[in-house]
Amino acid sequence: MKKIPRAAALVLTITLLLSLCGCGAADGKTHLTFQIWDVAQRDGMQAMCDAYTAQNPDVVIEVQVTSWSEYWTKLEAAGESNTMPDIFWMHTDQILYYADFGILADLTDLYTGEDPNFWTEHYSDISIGNASGSDGRMYGVPKDRDNVVLVYNREMFDAAGVAYPDENWTWDDMMDASQKIYDATGKYGYMAYNDEQLGYWNFVYQNGGYILDPETNIHAGYTQPATSEAIKYYVNIQKNEWCPDQTFFAETTPGTAFFSGMGSMFYEGSWNLLSELKNYPDMVGKWDIAPLPKCPSPASGDGTGTISNGLCYSTAANGKNLEIVKDVLRFFGSEEGQRIQGESGAAIPAFLGLEDSWTTEFAKFDYLLDVQVCYDQFETCVQYINNATRRKWKSNVADEMVKVYNGADIDAQLAVMQGIADSYVTD
Repeated sequence: MKKIPRAAALVLTITLLLSLCGCGAADGKTHLTFQIWDVAQRDGMQAMCDAYTAQNPDVVIEVQVTSWSEYWTKLEAAGESNTMPDIFWMHTDQILYYADFGILADLTDLYTGEDPNFWTEHYSDISIGNASGSDGRMYGVPKDRDNVVLVYNREMFDAAGVAYPDENWTWDDMMDASQKIYDATGKYGYMAYNDEQLGYWNFVYQNGGYILDPETNIHAGYTQPATSEAIKYYVNIQKNEWCPDQTFFAETTPGTAFFSGMGSMFYEGSWNLLSELKNYPDMVGKWDIAPLPKCPSPASGDGTGTISNGLCYSTAANGKNLEIVKDVLRFFGSEEGQRIQGESGAAIPAFLGLEDSWTTEFAKFDYLLDVQVCYDQFETCVQYINNATRRKWKSNVADEMVKVYNGADIDAQLAVMQGIADSYVTD
């Protein structure tokens, strides 16, 4: 495992030990810590923990929030010193790293006693895949699932006399609407920025290309013709006067620009929609969501597709409260636990059939977003791109993409990106 500086590790370890021991056990109860990185989901996670405690009064679970920027540094330090939180969120980008080093508890048999087919009956292949290690064993309980939607400003569409986007929209329709909105209002159209999950990955898979070979999940596909074609299309969007360039996005995110009234469309993750309703109350009713526009003439496939990710709940293989924690995780993965998460608005439950429980929190607003779009898109989702080596090369590939957006020859840079990814292939 990658080492961090000894002094930093010592400070982080002491901090974690203090947080773990702070509650004490003077009351005779087992106190567990649950680490997450999203403050917007804290209440939902605590509601689920409190529901478990209501059934098991001797177990108390405290949800602790650490910022994304610090989360993984602290977790790695805790893994080295065997002081990990009792329960913690695990991201698809990181799970193979932790699972393959034997740090995470194997949860494959968590429900075997009650239902040996529990995972496949209640969770999608994507959810199971996102919670699995390289060996195919499960090292997390699927928490949620998501996808990417098109967010659009209804008022700007009305001002330009453009019909709202729907399931029949293609990339061409989005480009045409962008120009008309810009001509009528002076506002930006679709804001394409340098991102993978919320950007060019979706275009690649809609065009029939791939970032990782779907047959092996080993070899990259940056120079594959359909991939190259889609990336060129996406990058060249910024050449239109109605799309900001990446210098703009270095200072202002598409979401900030959109909710500031500067632009009419951007791609957004379903996980951010509720917080945006809460954070921009004056915009409620002025915006909505639609399916991702389709590729009009894909190299293969039907032109649809959206990247889908999902977090999971994990625990350390050598945790001192492992058996109790496994029982907590069994509750988190149950229909009851997943429903609590959904109704709290934290995220779309990974448990199949409970997706629309997420609608509960949205219905409290004066205008109900068309969240059915999120549920419908699960039929055409592509699993979040990841394999055992991607963690090693993704930042270098991202650096090369920056050069692409800054005007470097796309074919040449894609060849460099392909070479970087291929350098880690050992088969």
